Amino acid sequence: MSQKKYWVGFDLGGTKMLAKVFDADFKTLGKKRCKTRGHEGAEIGLQRMVETIREACDDAGVSPKRLSGIGVGCPGPLDLNRGVVLETPNLGWKNAKVKKVLENAFRCPAQIANDVDAGVYGEFRFGAARDAHCVVGVFPGTGVGGGCVYEGKILRGKKGSCMEIGHMPVAADGPLCGCGNRGCLEAVAGRLAISAAAAKAAYRGKAPNLMAEAGTDLANIRSGPLARAIKAGDKVVEDIVRDAANTVGWAMAGVVNLMAPDVVLLGGGLVEEMPDLYLQEVRRGLKGRVMPSFRGSYKVVAAELGDDAGVVGAAAWVQNMVESA
Repeated sequence: MSQKKYWVGFDLGGTKMLAKVFDADFKTLGKKRCKTRGHEGAEIGLQRMVETIREACDDAGVSPKRLSGIGVGCPGPLDLNRGVVLETPNLGWKNAKVKKVLENAFRCPAQIANDVDAGVYGEFRFGAARDAHCVVGVFPGTGVGGGCVYEGKILRGKKGSCMEIGHMPVAADGPLCGCGNRGCLEAVAGRLAISAAAAKAAYRGKAPNLMAEAGTDLANIRSGPLARAIKAGDKVVEDIVRDAANTVGWAMAGVVNLMAPDVVLLGGGLVEEMPDLYLQEVRRGLKGRVMPSFRGSYKVVAAELGDDAGVVGAAAWVQNMVESA
């Protein structure tokens, strides 16, 4: 009789850690969620990762000794070959040896992946992009994340992740981006750019519903308040969001021309709050810019799995790596 296999998915998000234990069919058996602690350092953070996985195993009723593999979705620049998180500014980690620490603690294979890549892979295996030949994901949020699964594999560079869609240049001499360059898609169409334009509209009295709920503080003008302001009748906010979504669409036309995906996957907080608006505008932007020969060759869909995409994607990715080795 073959031994049962158990896989752990771990999402190392900006504000939370989430560990889930899955059976061989990727049914959730147990989980543990906890908040991250800003600037606690890599050594303490890695130990908390180990503790969180152990607590998820306790919740699942599975001995940590029986784990077949651990997959981790991580933000920040990564060395995928060594399993090292090079830097996570929000957590204060540098050169965090995630793979080594987890493999020493649990005596099973561990793999890290970019967190957006893990989410796209989760949707490829279990969600809206199931079994696509090529799926390109774009996740507008505070930034604009991107990822690609091609012929069942996460597309990556020699050492690190790729598909930095948010840093594609879309406006010559445009607004300054957090990466230091100007005119990146993220600087033009990310949530911070949307929020800044909406805050100006609220200050000028053109978005009264947004002003009443969130004021002009960018920290308060998030996806939910934007969506509610639009629903309440702030037309100027709707125009701002539509323009940003359309820009995402025509920027993605270049990706479609390059990769010929059969699925363009939209996810992230803005899409979750306003799926119809984003799908409509991204489709419109794509249609106006994609090469005629590619029109009708792809579908634009919204992600289905929400917060679960990254954690189940990370678990499924380590399973793929272990069983295809």
